[in-house]
Amino acid sequence: MTMQPSDEQPSLPATTSIHDTRRADPEKSTSQTPYMSTTTSSAIDIECVPVVNDPRQWSSLRKVNLSLSLISAASLIAGLANNVQNPAVQDMEADLPATSAQFSLSLSIFILIQGLMPLVWSAISEVKGRKPVYLISLALFTLGSIVVALSKSIGVVITFRALQAVGSSAVISIGAATLADIFEPAERGTKMGVYYMAPPLGTAIGPIFGGVLTAGFNWRAIFWFLSIVSGNSFLVFFLFFQDTFRRERSLTYQNAMRQRMRISSTGEKKKTTIQEKSFKKESDVQAVPEIFPIAKLSLMDVNPFKPILLVVSRVNNFVILMASSLTYAFGFLVAYTSARSLSMRYHYGPMKIGLVTLAYGLGCLAGSVLGGRWSDRSLSLLKAANGGKSSPEMRLKSTYLGVLFLPPSILALGWLYQKKVHVSAICVFLFACGFFSIWTYTSTIAYIVDANNGRSSTAVATNSAFRGVMAFITTEVAVPLQDGVGDGWMYTIWALLMLSGGMLILLVSWKGGRWREQGQAREVENSKNAEANTLGVRHFLK
Repeated sequence: MTMQPSDEQPSLPATTSIHDTRRADPEKSTSQTPYMSTTTSSAIDIECVPVVNDPRQWSSLRKVNLSLSLISAASLIAGLANNVQNPAVQDMEADLPATSAQFSLSLSIFILIQGLMPLVWSAISEVKGRKPVYLISLALFTLGSIVVALSKSIGVVITFRALQAVGSSAVISIGAATLADIFEPAERGTKMGVYYMAPPLGTAIGPIFGGVLTAGFNWRAIFWFLSIVSGNSFLVFFLFFQDTFRRERSLTYQNAMRQRMRISSTGEKKKTTIQEKSFKKESDVQAVPEIFPIAKLSLMDVNPFKPILLVVSRVNNFVILMASSLTYAFGFLVAYTSARSLSMRYHYGPMKIGLVTLAYGLGCLAGSVLGGRWSDRSLSLLKAANGGKSSPEMRLKSTYLGVLFLPPSILALGWLYQKKVHVSAICVFLFACGFFSIWTYTSTIAYIVDANNGRSSTAVATNSAFRGVMAFITTEVAVPLQDGVGDGWMYTIWALLMLSGGMLILLVSWKGGRWREQGQAREVENSKNAEANTLGVRHFLK
């Protein structure tokens, strides 16, 4: 049998398996090939393929204090960019000039592009690595911020806010994939919690920064501030961040190599087969002779849509993506509509609005850290109870607390706004909504990564697309819905939506394992059929 790289996990004979990276000797591995040995296994776990300079073998100082800190800081900037300009809307309308509808359009376009662009960034990162994507995206964000700060018309603002969205979208999408590169599944929940507390925290404190900068200087100071912060982030990434991408562990990269193999010479193909047959006679652990021809891939070698279709075609992925996108969209809704309610019903200014909505950000912060730790603890306990065996679906059982308490918290918040109850009660339930929503969201993101070994970047990018579209729709209908039915019934509708999303998460925790295995089997079968067809064509041409 000739082992082929593919976007699906390829099957192996029952006599072979991949050694776990933690037991492999990194000095003996090559940058192209994994170790194999005569133990029983039916498929390659691509995450366990040994690699040179394995990021998972890095020191805790390097992984946590440097890599995780850099990525989280960059995602905080992306969160700030979402609504930092909100307190300056009136000043910008007067200065540019512009209308409220035009500003609403700029926000919707920003959210949509920030959701869709990760599909492109993900494909690039699977060929060129993570670091170039971080550097290019931060440079684009910095450029967009500078031009907005200098702009004289709303058209320029909308255009270069869109460029800001292009730049900020990369760190949100491939940040989770980077964490998957360097952390084992058992500790990802905690690290994802730390990472995902940054964007909502940035969204929460953005209005405070915007209010202070506008009051102290003018609205342009907001975007000069963003350009300085993102420029510094670019410099730090350039100097200190080491790429975590390893092509041996990327199904997207392996699929591109498969395409190269299909057009390679027959002699090269025979050489591979002879090498593999020779290897199968050995019983001891050893380095496999080079199987794949060395080739530099370009963006033309990677089709960004096929991996996305493979992700969405798995029922468990599609269902969890819908639930995740609802949770994310709610975060935009509560921040946007709360600002309007506090302004219209409580007659608060920008600074007071920012301080009140900070309660939501603090809830997100607490829910992200504690939810991530609880996710890892739950997975560890369930794994121990299951004889040391785990599955991605076990992680979703940690979401039960958020699934149970988020809908009633949303319901209470809406009617508190409607009845104009004291703002202290508003702060309590804003905190609760942030806490329970991120408690759930952190585990769903960790599940998306765990359930898509070898294509975590594509899976997270697909999640970004789902949530971007959902947030775009939510933002567009938020104002008409709020004005039409009021805060009480608007939040009641969203409580029902989040209850439905919670039911979807519970459904995946129950049936997701079967769906995932069926999807994997279907992909392997399709891979074998495609290879058989290719060999048939070659034989016919000979």
